[in-house]
Amino acid sequence: MESKLMSKKKPSFPVNEKLLAYLDNYGRTTKVSISYEDLLRFSGGITVYDKEDNDTLWIRVYYPEFEQNEIEYNLKSIYTQLHSDGNENIFDYLKIAGIDYCTFGNSKPFRIKVLNVYNNNYVYFYVKQADASRIYGLELEHILSPNRINFLVYKNTLIEEHIAGIPGDEFINEHLKDCDDLGLAQIAKEFVKFNESCMITLLGDMRSYNFVIIPTHDFDLVRYKIRAIDFDQQCYEGNFKVYQPAIFKENIKLVRLVAKRLDNRSIEQYRNEERALLAKRIINGKKRLTRLLRVMATDNISPRDHVKQLRADIYDFTNDMKFRRAANMGAILRAALEFVKRNYEDISLKRLIKDI
Repeated sequence: MESKLMSKKKPSFPVNEKLLAYLDNYGRTTKVSISYEDLLRFSGGITVYDKEDNDTLWIRVYYPEFEQNEIEYNLKSIYTQLHSDGNENIFDYLKIAGIDYCTFGNSKPFRIKVLNVYNNNYVYFYVKQADASRIYGLELEHILSPNRINFLVYKNTLIEEHIAGIPGDEFINEHLKDCDDLGLAQIAKEFVKFNESCMITLLGDMRSYNFVIIPTHDFDLVRYKIRAIDFDQQCYEGNFKVYQPAIFKENIKLVRLVAKRLDNRSIEQYRNEERALLAKRIINGKKRLTRLLRVMATDNISPRDHVKQLRADIYDFTNDMKFRRAANMGAILRAALEFVKRNYEDISLKRLIKDI
């Protein structure tokens, strides 16, 4: 289904000077002297298997001995900048326990496993080729969602923290059947809200392996959240449907769950709730968001024909003339967020007048 909806391969867009200045202003840049290209110079690797002995499509790579120490030193430095204050005094506690290279997907990232040698706790982070689309997606997630994301940019290299959770495809195939009625209703609710959020913020390609489901124990029940982990398709595709997770066949079990567990009134209620929360975040993050959208509106992150198709699709959906006048993806996104904010303020004003 999605092969007809989406482009076969999305290119990587460079980080321009305006975006780099924005990132530097908000502490998103680093001077650590290791790059994605440096990590590509591995001399060999072995396949990484999961606990069921299935090929994970990751390979554990290794480097010539004369390079290994320098690479590990710089990776430790990156870790301390992501998770601490960059203090090198904790280096003795840290060990680079693995450098894995992904052979699947567009970005082909490196996954770095950092081990605390004193207690065997470990965390991951990722080193990728910098792509402006992905960076815009990460920043928008940071500003417009309840989640906070740590990432750094060094020249043409992007460093991202790991987002913990159960991959959506794994959850659907292995865990969904074990959820009780309350859990299933809650997952249905969260998928409706996730679908609405992705559609409004123009985050595309949210197939099940591009998001995680996070269970949290709360007294005698388990609450679930859905969170995106791949921002490669931020404001790129021209087909408006691509920005709706419900359209993908990989998510069909969640779509059916929504149809089974929620009536139309509940679905509309949860969509309204998500729009209201998003509007509040737009208002609260106005200064940073305005600056980011100003940079996006001068950037080229999508082909011209995609821009034309998307603004026409969204105009048909909203009848808002501002979409017809949007010149690029940044302007389309700005119009979408203004549309949500304006409708929220109109509703709030009507309620205030009614109460008076």
